[in-house]
Amino acid sequence: ILRGGLVVDPRSGTERVADVAVDGAQVVAIGSPPPGDRKRYLQAEVVDITGHVVGPGFVDVHSHVHSIAGQRLQALDGVTTTLDLEAGLMPIEVAYARAAADGRPLHYGFSASWGDARAQAHLGTLPAADLHASLAMLGDPAWQRTSSASERAAWLRLLESELAAGALGIGVLMGYAPRSDPAEFLDVARLAAATGTGTFTHVREIVEADPTTPIDGSSEITRAAAETGAQMHHCHVNSTSRRHIDRVLGVIDDARRNGSSVTVETYPYGAGSTAIGAYFLAPERLPAWGLRPSDISLVTTGEQIADLRRLEEVRRTDPGAVCVVKFLDEDDPSDAAMLTRALAFPDAIVASDAMHVTWPDGSTDSRAWPLPPGGQTHPRTAGTYARSLRRMVRETGLWTWAEAFRRCSYLPAQLVAGFAPAARGKGWLDVGADADLVVIDPTRLTDRATYVDPTRPSRGVVHLLVDGQFVVHDETLVADAFPGRPVRGVLA
Repeated sequence: ILRGGLVVDPRSGTERVADVAVDGAQVVAIGSPPPGDRKRYLQAEVVDITGHVVGPGFVDVHSHVHSIAGQRLQALDGVTTTLDLEAGLMPIEVAYARAAADGRPLHYGFSASWGDARAQAHLGTLPAADLHASLAMLGDPAWQRTSSASERAAWLRLLESELAAGALGIGVLMGYAPRSDPAEFLDVARLAAATGTGTFTHVREIVEADPTTPIDGSSEITRAAAETGAQMHHCHVNSTSRRHIDRVLGVIDDARRNGSSVTVETYPYGAGSTAIGAYFLAPERLPAWGLRPSDISLVTTGEQIADLRRLEEVRRTDPGAVCVVKFLDEDDPSDAAMLTRALAFPDAIVASDAMHVTWPDGSTDSRAWPLPPGGQTHPRTAGTYARSLRRMVRETGLWTWAEAFRRCSYLPAQLVAGFAPAARGKGWLDVGADADLVVIDPTRLTDRATYVDPTRPSRGVVHLLVDGQFVVHDETLVADAFPGRPVRGVLA
């Protein structure tokens, strides 16, 4: 029993002080003991959470960590479910089997990877459910080009088979092949509509960055939603829109008003992270975004790219190298206000785009806790949710706690709940909900990860339960807790 906290249920929009009783993997009572079960209720373990906030654990629909180390950082940020929906992995069966064999502190799931399916059709490569290999091929011009009719048919068949095997919709990295024929994206949307799933898209270049783009990236996603009726999700609008966030959000708002199903996510940082071989980081593309080589830093070594020559060299020799790209100045009031407006946009979901931790020896995971020194990642891996809640609840008052949990827990779970039964008990807090819960000290909650020290865990997540088991207890990670379970799709 979690006793005396402020219980927040974002589904009903309620906040009240009450006890929360958990039995196994389910919430069995709020307030009064369940009928006929009073004796057991009185014998239960009691955890006093007076003065704290308890709500459904955060559901991160954009997490690439795929590791114990990364999930532990996210656990201390309040996350109970991590889903890689933007990129996905292929083959889906391998991705789920590998996670189950390794063990995971948090729940996990993957979309069908448009990028990997395209690589198999274009390059003849057989994907191995390996994000690092997928990042390396994104800069290959043969992968980036428009598909032939036979290639398109081949990768559509692959995606359909992945959906049948339990993939959570289709992850589309269109921003990495931004000169490809827009008809391809419409075919992906039609497949999502036909299977009752959805797409999760890193959009292609917007017109402000490339006036010659085949179609504005944000207009493309709203057009596809209108023409096909598919559920379309716009990933990290803050990073793909840069200083044009307001215009892009207006496009999405208009599409919604006209009845299209378009959702959007954002994170509260002015820098992104990707493979250095990405199309939009080519030397000739930097001026379109007002970027300089020095705005790009390699994650593994911390090297700040000195000039165009060095950028060309790294893109040629190690195109899959993960880098951090500064696109807004978080210390500039105008840029910071843009990030806040993106978070405040109606129904905008918080999602981290968390990346794996990389150590100097090239390893990307560790069972040791605390994490071994020297690990590098983007600070959003450790701090997205604490940073968002600190800014939007405590500092600006733009969100109530109920609204905060709606954007961090309920709305993201609803993205896949229609075709993923395991998601239906997540994101809300009432009798019958999954016992995936976070207890927060509202006075102390804050992110601590920085670009210099990106693996510092957030502070203020007092307890975290996953499947009814403590993964964080009294702000201490439980190192032998691996209760994470798969979240898989089921086609009608």
